[in-house]
Amino acid sequence: MDSDASHSALASIRNIGIIAHIDAGKTTTTERILYYTGEIHRMGDVDKGNTTTDYLEEERERGITIVAAAITCRWKDSAGKPILINIIDTPGHVDFTAEVERSLRVLDGAVVVFSAVEGVEAQSETVWRQAAKYRVPRICFINKLDRIGAEFERVYDEIGDRLVDSHPIPVQIPIGAGPEGSMGEFQGLIDLITMRALYYKTEDLGSTITEVPIPDSVLPDAELWRERLLNSLSEKDEKFTDIYMSHLEGGDLAPADIEAALRRVTLTGQAHPVLCGSSLRYVGVQRLLDAVALYLPSPLDRPPVAGTHPKKGTEITRGPDPDGPFAALVFKITNDAHGDLSFARIYSGRLKAGSRVYNPGKDKKENCSRLYHIRADDREQIAEALAGDIVGIVGLKDSVTGDTLCDAAHPILLERIEFPETVMSMSIEPVSSADKGKLADTLIALAREDPTFTFRVNEETGQTLISGMGELHLEILKNRMIRDFRLKVHVGRPRVSYRETIKRAVKRVEGSCIRQTGGSGLFARVTIDVEPETQPKGAPVLRFVNKLKGGVIPAEFVPAIEAGLREEAKSGGRTGYPLVDLKVVLTDGDVHDVDSNELAFRFAAGDALRKAVQEAGSVLLEPIMRIEVVTPEDYLGGITADLSSRRALIDQTSSRGKLMVIDARAPLEKMFGYSTAVRSLSQGRAGYTMEPLEYAPAPDSMLEALAGM
Repeated sequence: MDSDASHSALASIRNIGIIAHIDAGKTTTTERILYYTGEIHRMGDVDKGNTTTDYLEEERERGITIVAAAITCRWKDSAGKPILINIIDTPGHVDFTAEVERSLRVLDGAVVVFSAVEGVEAQSETVWRQAAKYRVPRICFINKLDRIGAEFERVYDEIGDRLVDSHPIPVQIPIGAGPEGSMGEFQGLIDLITMRALYYKTEDLGSTITEVPIPDSVLPDAELWRERLLNSLSEKDEKFTDIYMSHLEGGDLAPADIEAALRRVTLTGQAHPVLCGSSLRYVGVQRLLDAVALYLPSPLDRPPVAGTHPKKGTEITRGPDPDGPFAALVFKITNDAHGDLSFARIYSGRLKAGSRVYNPGKDKKENCSRLYHIRADDREQIAEALAGDIVGIVGLKDSVTGDTLCDAAHPILLERIEFPETVMSMSIEPVSSADKGKLADTLIALAREDPTFTFRVNEETGQTLISGMGELHLEILKNRMIRDFRLKVHVGRPRVSYRETIKRAVKRVEGSCIRQTGGSGLFARVTIDVEPETQPKGAPVLRFVNKLKGGVIPAEFVPAIEAGLREEAKSGGRTGYPLVDLKVVLTDGDVHDVDSNELAFRFAAGDALRKAVQEAGSVLLEPIMRIEVVTPEDYLGGITADLSSRRALIDQTSSRGKLMVIDARAPLEKMFGYSTAVRSLSQGRAGYTMEPLEYAPAPDSMLEALAGM
């Protein structure tokens, strides 16, 4: 393929995610997109459990998205040019926020869906922050305008007020949906760029769109919103300012000028076009597809991906060039009956089926035996993938989520994906001893697939603990073991995953490992200083500093000392929970000419850290959750009192339409079973969301109680 053809092919690709709070309509919107692009010929329904992207049994039963599903479709832009759209439909439930995180890490753009009734909700803010972290250009879609209580203007204002660095610009407004709106009153849309009214025919599933002049009854409102559009654009884009000033003096203002300016401000993240409709009632989805083609970036519009040289540590970039050195990031792994399927975003170069690639993080070569384009749970085998593609790879053995794949002759290490820490655990054991080995294999497979799932075996009791992001996360993992892996297991009740740190700094604590009984023995002494130090997010929980002088301990033993410290920190607190936020300084030690080895120094380092923690005193850290409760005002007092009884701190109470919103922080330990409590306090009319916020010191009495167990 020559460079012009490659450039043209890349310019026609859109890698986008559909992101939102749970139940805003992401999956229904995706289903409509697939229908209008001709990928499917019959639309599924979330409530009936037959949508394309919710293909897991668990998703169909619960009516929610659990795993991010990738799918490819084709659309034509306003000029008739074909556009290839790779879509990832992401979960909205907070327990599966890692699925959103890893998807946004590799996507070029996103459609953020909001419910016109509920507006900007807790998880809306979370996914917006995640997209902002990776500088992903976004367009907004205010959905569910057919519902009673839908308010376009309120939600539009909330986007600007509540979301960080958001600059909404209206592109469409609804006809007939207001505070007292109902299904019958929502009639269509007004396009503020062309100033035309659009009516969708529901009888043919929205395929027929009638475009007519704007009715006189809503024309004044439309003109006010168009002025808002033009003023916002002129504030954000200098080139458009000149065109707009010329227009005010009598010059032409073509729709193409507005669209070009909207594209520029969207790509730079200065603004976010806002569209609207009702996916369920087939209104507005085709124009949303037009907006994806018009405003969201192709791989060519994104800055080159940055990485480092794995040996030299120097910064390197890779542009989206199919003829450049190969570089890709593995962002997701799924495990099924056919083995592991690794999802990768190719940033540069090309990848052929059957080729060998280099994983610089693991310093290993990998086989890419087969390549696929993914269509939810379906696969289309391909011979080659180019820069800009998102593909499935079969054959990778050692690569996990966040690993780089590249050309061995041109190595690059791309930035890994950060995931939140687990906050909840439960014990698990096989029903029969015959399943013991199978359980271990299953846990390894699930941990490889899901970076927010961890497990460990308590060496003293032999009990296996699995950890995840919440009750729903752990329940679904348990169900997968039973259903997909055909395991019979007993599980304990979910419990909080605590952490520990130390109260104060301690100096010159010595640890040793001396076993000399004739023949080759073990000998090592290390001396450390330990102090509490909050580590930045994403950094190792223990910062190791080597201050040895004069070769007291040979340099080859220092990595073993660090490994021993980190191993001890994993479960070295008084209660057996991991130690975090530590700075450990290696200051002195002793070595034996014959009996000293790496194993001895690992043991000695662990011994030193154990003694240091005992001397410094422990602080128990508990996960604090961010909670948003939305309730009718009648139940506000009872819900507030109940939260206070759970050690919650209420940050603020505000109104959202006719509902009240309580923003609070509470320890996870007190929030078990809250869904039942909030339903009973509000006669089923209140709802809530909860996500991890931080780890904070717990009362001393809790540490004593856990240490005594």
